[in-house]
Amino acid sequence: MGELARQMVERAQSKGAQLSEAYGLDSKDLTIEVSKGVVETMKLAEDRGIGIRVFKAGKMGYAYTSDLSEAAVESTVDRALANAAFTGEDPFWRLPDKVNQYPQVDTYDPAIAQVSVERKIELAKEIEATARATDPRVKITERSSYQDAEYNVTVVNSQGIDATYRGAYCGAYAYLVAEEKGDNQTGFSLSYGLHFEDIDPKKIGREAAAKAVRMLGAKSVPSRRVPVVFDPYVTTQILGIVAPALTAEAVQKGKSLFAGKVGQSIASGKVSIIDDGLLPGRIQSAPFDGEGVPTSRTILIEEGQLKGFLYNTYTAAKDGAASTGNGSRGSFRGTPDVGTTNFYLEAGDVAPDDLIGQISSGLYVTEVMGMHTANPISGDFSVGAAGILIEKGRLTTPVRGVAIAGNLLEWLDRIDGIGNDLTFFIGKGAPTVRIKEMAISGN
Repeated sequence: MGELARQMVERAQSKGAQLSEAYGLDSKDLTIEVSKGVVETMKLAEDRGIGIRVFKAGKMGYAYTSDLSEAAVESTVDRALANAAFTGEDPFWRLPDKVNQYPQVDTYDPAIAQVSVERKIELAKEIEATARATDPRVKITERSSYQDAEYNVTVVNSQGIDATYRGAYCGAYAYLVAEEKGDNQTGFSLSYGLHFEDIDPKKIGREAAAKAVRMLGAKSVPSRRVPVVFDPYVTTQILGIVAPALTAEAVQKGKSLFAGKVGQSIASGKVSIIDDGLLPGRIQSAPFDGEGVPTSRTILIEEGQLKGFLYNTYTAAKDGAASTGNGSRGSFRGTPDVGTTNFYLEAGDVAPDDLIGQISSGLYVTEVMGMHTANPISGDFSVGAAGILIEKGRLTTPVRGVAIAGNLLEWLDRIDGIGNDLTFFIGKGAPTVRIKEMAISGN
């Protein structure tokens, strides 16, 4: 792939491109799904291809191919050059300069590929068996799955970047249904990382079962204003709305609630939000981003103060800044955007049980529905929610059919407690979070 990338860049330059960049990806994904102790799906998918970005007279053209024959590769370069003629001029198009040394990042464990398929199947079966053994009310396995992937990334450009790295990750997931007296409730658990031996199928099965069973008999409650505690998974869903608003791309397009607030206090002093492409053990870590820029640790909010935004090369040029190594590129089929790597809310020093134990009456939120409808510009949101009542410092009655509404900036500002249980869900992580007061709409 490296040789093909070099040939494409050389061809583009010889045909009049002022700048050019080739991005190659070679990946292999395995998915195994089990139900009732039987393998329902086993899929091995391979994806291989290369794309070329060219810049000529201030215009950008792009083309890609999964046919790696000489003729197809040459044709792809020609198409990218032809496409550039139909795009608008932009003075901020850049490519990063040559990098002499990239950071050392653990991204590949050969043991994942060496583990037999039979053992991976047994792991998925063990998750389901553990869940069903945990509680007889677990009746349906929507999904008990194992997944792994192996990939090679290559970036070559006319400025001297010539880089490649190899990565792999694996993980497992359970989604279950518990039933009792005509009531059905769901529960899930997942674990993804860089090493096969780190997957604990029993823990995944027990956790998914416990989450489903604890919600049986859930009902709505009267409307109220009370302290609200958010489960780490729900907090990561909220961070999923915050993250795009912390990119320079969103700010430059007028689509961020954080625009114009750098240096200001925009959250509780307990809040620090970080994007770290070098974080050990995480599957989104890498030595460089989709443009060949070294990844980095970027503090976005520090003790409540907005410090800055995430940049790729283009958005950095527009702001006269430097790329933070957040040129995001999940495929050879597209050009780089600005995206997160390992994006997380930093853990506090309080045990989750203590956050709950200090509340006389409140709600522990375990699920929200419709978070994607939050307005990224105003920050306003109104979502369905489910959880468990907090009474006298203890979790008591399961709750469904309520709604919570607010504003993301207010939500960040009202955080008065952060747990020490930072938990990652693929590329985003959060601990348990307590909001001092929120409106809950019920029956």
